[in-house]
Amino acid sequence: MDIFASLGDGFAIALTWQNLALALLGCFLGTVMGAMPGLGPSNGVAILIPLAFTMGLGATPSLILLTSVYYGAMYGGRISSILLNIPGDEPAMMTCLDGHPMAKKGLAGEALSLSGIASFVGAFFATWGLIFLAPQLVKIALLFGPAEYFALFALAFMTLGGVSSTNQAKSAFAAALGIGLAMIGVDTQTGVPRFTFGEVHLYDGIDFLVAIVGLFALSEVLIFLEHRHGGSDASGKKMEIGRLYPPLSMIKRCTPTMLRTSVLGFIAGVLPGAGASLGSFISYSMEKRLVDRENTFGTGDPRGVAAPETGNNAAAGGALVPMLALGVPGSGTTAVLLAVLLALNITPGPLLFTQNPDVVWGLIAALFIANFMLLAMNIPMVGLFTRVLMVPSRILMPIVAMVSFVGIYGISGSSFDLMVMIGFGVMGWGLRKLDVPLVPIILGTLLGNAMESNLRRAITIDNGNWWTLVDSPLSIGLWAVAIVGFVLPVIVGRRVKAKMQQRRDEEGALRD
Repeated sequence: MDIFASLGDGFAIALTWQNLALALLGCFLGTVMGAMPGLGPSNGVAILIPLAFTMGLGATPSLILLTSVYYGAMYGGRISSILLNIPGDEPAMMTCLDGHPMAKKGLAGEALSLSGIASFVGAFFATWGLIFLAPQLVKIALLFGPAEYFALFALAFMTLGGVSSTNQAKSAFAAALGIGLAMIGVDTQTGVPRFTFGEVHLYDGIDFLVAIVGLFALSEVLIFLEHRHGGSDASGKKMEIGRLYPPLSMIKRCTPTMLRTSVLGFIAGVLPGAGASLGSFISYSMEKRLVDRENTFGTGDPRGVAAPETGNNAAAGGALVPMLALGVPGSGTTAVLLAVLLALNITPGPLLFTQNPDVVWGLIAALFIANFMLLAMNIPMVGLFTRVLMVPSRILMPIVAMVSFVGIYGISGSSFDLMVMIGFGVMGWGLRKLDVPLVPIILGTLLGNAMESNLRRAITIDNGNWWTLVDSPLSIGLWAVAIVGFVLPVIVGRRVKAKMQQRRDEEGALRD
């Protein structure tokens, strides 16, 4: 009953005019960001961080705005997948397989609305999962000492490349680079400056918000300047939307699929590093094996749209569980949200539920509200959101750059931070060219200091004995999961990537 009382308090916080307006704004902007090919939830949230801070919002309103953007971008990713066969982000890739064939049959409106309903179901069940699972994880987390926290952070680093990473070595390099960046500044224990090269501005370390906006938002602008992409507007104009609402028989047929994949997606989201990409892939693959007896998947089967959309939105909600309960992000976007919490002087983890219950439960209540807003908004406004695809990138990208620069300068008031952000933008552009994932860098920048201080504390408590890191059953279990999480994607990840590539090639052949 305590959970429901806390949820009631959360709704009292979320149901203010300001928070409702922010949730609505976040849903709208997130859907627009998600619809733009290449942006996706991580970039969408990163771009809007400066806006949230320059508006002078408190902790709860800022989080409500940015998590609404997160949920909205997960919804919006399907629009370009279905209409143009261009995934808005990696989780939306599986939606292309049946969504675009439905659109070519003249069922684009039905496919878009069905994916909106599936997204709602997945996110709705995932939010209930978050309510019941996060407080239980908190009870376990209270058993953690410095050695266990160090093992937990190692687990996050070893798994956050996961199946979504193209190369484990590149993920490891990115994580090491992130930890290296976290070392910059004055050592908190000895007071000695490290890697500052005599630059006073670096004594406080690198502001992770500057790093995030540079790596995600500015690198996107630089990639656009290089490729000048944005000419895929014609197919969006030619595509007929058709009937907006799917027939009741289609929804009934897809209901068992949505229920099954909600559970699968949520489990994939809770696992650190698996995230929405794995949730989407597993959901589609499992449903294909279970129900595709006539081999209709890949030819425009509505269940092939419902499965990945439910899975990736359930995974998006599931990824919030380890972030809030343990302070370890479950996906790239929750790593960005973790940075926002830290910038607001709120420490995620076991004590968050007791020290900042208003933030946690206000956020959870806002997720429910945002989910209903997205359902109400997405189906009637499908036509409007599809027009977003016609906005030329030459107009969109300068706006992204302007928001980034004005927002970061508004937060810090330092021109040095703008130079650092440009440096991160160039670095992000170079790393993306080399196919090095950016999320482990952000994770290293965020968690590097906490990881170091827990390691030092654990060794000091046990008088320099390094075996203290594997001295308890809990830490041994965490190390075992970390090692499996690092090795398994090397074996499984190649197969998953090969299957994804094969399906992409089949789609390309069909399109040609």
